[in-house]
Amino acid sequence: MATNSALDTLIELATSQTDDAAKRLGKAVRACEDTEQKLNLLLQYRDDYEARLKAGMAAGITAMGYRNFQLFLEKLDTAIAGQQQIVDTAKRRIVDERNAWQTSERKRMSYDTLATRMQQVEQRKENKRDQKMMDEYATRLANYKR
Repeated sequence: MATNSALDTLIELATSQTDDAAKRLGKAVRACEDTEQKLNLLLQYRDDYEARLKAGMAAGITAMGYRNFQLFLEKLDTAIAGQQQIVDTAKRRIVDERNAWQTSERKRMSYDTLATRMQQVEQRKENKRDQKMMDEYATRLANYKR
């Protein structure tokens, strides 16, 4: 009985760890989606700004205006590169959190399997005891009728 209690405690702890890992994985996925959304906004803004540059060039733009556009595009490219690194880091975090969740889940499942096996052993013992009692009862009944 003490081993069942200890095993139940281990199962509860493993379940708690698995739930925590799942929550962390969910947060990592949401954070990654946010970073990807920011990256997409930067990329879209860059495309729009580049279109404005082309329109300005077609309408005739001064050399100073052209240089300002170029400098701003370089700054946007730097920001995009930085955001891409943030996205890559967020994706790696998802992989790490998914691995942690899978490890926790395997551990929990192994405890569940162990508990199931213990229950099956106890059930077989109980069945043997019942069978023995029934055999003894049948033997006594047969001897009593003689």
